[in-house]
Amino acid sequence: MSIRRVAITGLGVLSPLGNTTTDVFSNAMSAKSGVRRLTAPFADLLTARIAAEVDFDMAGYFSKRKATLDRTSQMAVAAAAQAMADSGLLLSEEGKKRAGVFIGTGMGGAHSVDEVSIALFRENKPRVSPLSIVKIMNNAAASHVSITFGLAGPCLTYSTACSSSSVSIGEAFRQIKYGLVDFVLAGGTESLLTYGSFKCWESLGVLAREDSENLAASCRPFSKDRSGFVLGEGAAIVVLEEMEMAKRRGAKIYGEIIGYGSTSDAYHITGPSVEGQERAMRMALDEAGVGTESVDYINAHGTATAANDLIETHAIKKLFGERSYEIPVSSTKSMHGHLMGAGGAVEFVISMLAIKNKAIPPTANLTIPDPECDLDYVPNEGRTGQKVRIIMSNSFAFGGTNAVLVAREV
Repeated sequence: MSIRRVAITGLGVLSPLGNTTTDVFSNAMSAKSGVRRLTAPFADLLTARIAAEVDFDMAGYFSKRKATLDRTSQMAVAAAAQAMADSGLLLSEEGKKRAGVFIGTGMGGAHSVDEVSIALFRENKPRVSPLSIVKIMNNAAASHVSITFGLAGPCLTYSTACSSSSVSIGEAFRQIKYGLVDFVLAGGTESLLTYGSFKCWESLGVLAREDSENLAASCRPFSKDRSGFVLGEGAAIVVLEEMEMAKRRGAKIYGEIIGYGSTSDAYHITGPSVEGQERAMRMALDEAGVGTESVDYINAHGTATAANDLIETHAIKKLFGERSYEIPVSSTKSMHGHLMGAGGAVEFVISMLAIKNKAIPPTANLTIPDPECDLDYVPNEGRTGQKVRIIMSNSFAFGGTNAVLVAREV
């Protein structure tokens, strides 16, 4: 079996930082936060009434029929449409049979779950919409993307909590690399901004406290005063295709995925592991065929919880040794919040834009250095004119599923 190279030829994103790649990267570089007061009517019932919402009129974007889809599916289709348009990819009917859809999501149709629960248990309705199941099911987003674009290859959904979309991109990379498919729309989507979801996260004690003076600064990865993450929503889709096919059609190529590492901590359902994270990063570099000296930027998982940021810092140090102090590391979650199953894909898109723009986005709100988190976290201000040839994007999830992507410029 021949080993093939995998190009990234299209990017699509809906996020709290904007709904185009240009806006997302510009706002990230400017440390402009998408965190704000939650607009939902239940906000006053929450301990922390902040979120990172997507400002996008789904009803105006879709036909009346598709406007009934759960928000996760709507965002996936919209991001996929952006990515397809960006790639300029026009597939024949035969080509569509060699094109897949790989989507990650942590909880699928969370809004529809809340709607059904309210109807049955609060309003005592005797029945719910017959579309409830197909709105709630985790594979709905991937199926709608497949149907929308007529992509008839494998249509797969990955649900590994916070690493879901990084897993989807990594597995898509492998299928193209080993010749199982030629093209894949890969990424993730998530919208957990529901009353039920917020109350569950509150109970776990991982949500950030509101900054009373500046709500937008409530999420503080790697800062000594960090208090947790801000729940967000969004979607990001990338077009992946076999490199030689991309070159023959004259495609715009953002870069090339060269490595993917996936491990299980096999340790604790919520507690992270240095060993598991380090192994995933090492596996990705080994597949990429590059050493630790080659990485120019790490987009960290960086959730702003006490345990996660410390463990990720130790894992980076374990792998990179003394060089870990030379590598710029940033958590863009400080600005767009934690997008759960969509987070890895949004962060991978930002990382590819870092290569394109030769610029590194900051970790916003890092005002009080933590002596135990002492790497170069690019505090508060983005850096332009940087050498960004090879990036690493980390996603480490509840349940212990770690996923790491390595990509380079072409």
